[in-house]
Amino acid sequence: MSKKIIVGITGSIAAFKSIQLISNLVKLGYQVEVLMTSSANRFVTKESIQALTKRKVYIDIFDDDPSSIIHIDIVKNADLFIVVPASATTIAKLACGIADNMLTAAYLAAVCPKLIAPAMNVHMYQNTVTQRNINQLKEDGALVIEPDKGLLACGDIGQGKLADLKNIQFMIQYALNYHILKGKKILITAGPTKESLDPIRYISNHSTGKMGYALAKAAFMLGADVHLISGPVNLTIPYIPITHITSAQELFEKVTEISNDYDYIIMSAAVGDYTPIDTYTEKIKKESDTMTLSLKKTNDILAYLGTHKKAHQIICGFAMETNHLIENAQKKLNDKKADMIVCNNLKVEGAGFGTDTNVISIITQDKIISYDKKSKEDLSYDILLQCKEMEDKQCC
Repeated sequence: MSKKIIVGITGSIAAFKSIQLISNLVKLGYQVEVLMTSSANRFVTKESIQALTKRKVYIDIFDDDPSSIIHIDIVKNADLFIVVPASATTIAKLACGIADNMLTAAYLAAVCPKLIAPAMNVHMYQNTVTQRNINQLKEDGALVIEPDKGLLACGDIGQGKLADLKNIQFMIQYALNYHILKGKKILITAGPTKESLDPIRYISNHSTGKMGYALAKAAFMLGADVHLISGPVNLTIPYIPITHITSAQELFEKVTEISNDYDYIIMSAAVGDYTPIDTYTEKIKKESDTMTLSLKKTNDILAYLGTHKKAHQIICGFAMETNHLIENAQKKLNDKKADMIVCNNLKVEGAGFGTDTNVISIITQDKIISYDKKSKEDLSYDILLQCKEMEDKQCC
């Protein structure tokens, strides 16, 4: 059965963006019910929304069908209530429990998770009264999607633009998820490292960071407090703190600085095993037919974590191989004193660098779990659930 989402639209110039959001949600298979304030009806028409949802849009609380109480019945069995855009007036009403229209009355009656996406003039948004009302909504359990900064419809520049629709949909997905990792702190590393030879050249690998970023998203969706440490990649992810690093040494320093604070540490970054002994400050000129590089080992971050592991921690490493996958992964598990190794074979179709899918096995001291080809996002949930299972066993 599809999830039921209540979308409340208020009188803001950003109301037109809610139509695209509704269209996106319908295409994703959600059951979408829409409530509007009378002011919202001046910016968008209920007819255009009804064409998308194939459902009646409600505005006037007194237009109820006499056989039912719409503002009560419509929120029954709802999975999420989102107000987008949320004007200063509606935010004030919701914070004070004023139920004087269809939207505010239904919001007060709803017992599902609630999202608020403000959009208004920067000075209205920053006003202490508005901020007090927003804080009250947060205290009452609502999730507030902070507006973006930029040029506003009124001509002012500042914070007040409705958040990007992709970010709003990201938070809708979060609100609809089961937060089985709520209260857990998870550190994830992602992407490649780059080891400089000179100001122009470096040694690196083919990692795109897709697996690590998928893990960070999945951990966030499951309710964890996530910190991502990322090498140089062309990926973004909203609402998750990211520390950007370049070299293996920078990664080592950052991980060892903060690792004690985390319950799960998932080392999915493709860390360079060697770095040049000498890094030149000027470009190395092409003067001969051959060139010899002298390299030294980088710090073994996974081995450090395994050796310094706290009792409550789960340490998960990654291994990419081209042969003897299970044997090499088991050796890595033991040598590094890790709790889990996620391994894959670069030569298997659908696995490895740059793909949206992967084919993995999870190795622990007492079992091997192999998975068929899946999206990296789906496999991220599998990996995180194995981390939780291992932690639960330790607690017992």
